[in-house]
Amino acid sequence: MKQLGKWWKGAVIPVSVLLLWQWASWSGAADPKLFPAPSSIFGDLYTMLLSGELFYHIRISVVRAALGFLLGGSLGLLIGLLVGMYVKVEELVDPTVQMLRTVPLLSITPLFILWFGFGELSKVLLIAMGAFFPLYVNTFLGVRGVVKKLFDVARVLEFSRYKQVTKLMLPAALPNVLLGLRLSLSIAWLCLVVAELMGADSGVGYLIQDARSYVRTGAVFVGIFVFAAVGKLADSAVRLLERRLLKWQDNYRG
Repeated sequence: MKQLGKWWKGAVIPVSVLLLWQWASWSGAADPKLFPAPSSIFGDLYTMLLSGELFYHIRISVVRAALGFLLGGSLGLLIGLLVGMYVKVEELVDPTVQMLRTVPLLSITPLFILWFGFGELSKVLLIAMGAFFPLYVNTFLGVRGVVKKLFDVARVLEFSRYKQVTKLMLPAALPNVLLGLRLSLSIAWLCLVVAELMGADSGVGYLIQDARSYVRTGAVFVGIFVFAAVGKLADSAVRLLERRLLKWQDNYRG
């Protein structure tokens, strides 16, 4: 019941915006070509669902985002752990990673297209690059934030290096890792939009671009709402994971 109350509170602003938008459309205050009424947009959504067009593009976009996130996120987690655990690895790897992190992804997109073409590889690699940095930075900070006394206790208990990592380091760094996971998912979704808008023949980004070309404003809004809804679902899934994995922390308020 408490969770339901939180859900309703979170829905107040979006519902209010939709009602105000609908009223503006009915009253003529909003141009229907630029701002079609929400009822009209939901009609377009129903038509696209019925035809299967929307499911087709969503499936392709989700697969692209998942592949890129798994590649980039896994590398970010692994390298973040290594850099956090070993100072020599940090001295060797971290300066290069931090330099690459400051390069805008939009400036790299044309290069990815030149190198890998307009196929799936360029899109997946662009998404992977975006997903890499948040998990890398937060994993590194989480490992370095582990209290030194815990390692002293682990040495007294004669923990092996494997046990130190799995039983001590990862649980202590988990809040930062999960935060990095949330940020990586959102950046991966953002990079997916960039990749599909720059050049694709399928996916939700392509759907938006195609609808814009034919002045199907309602379909453009449908694509935007799909991006928002799927992104929110992914974020909520990670928050649910946080509540389950971090319930042992007295100060956690997930």
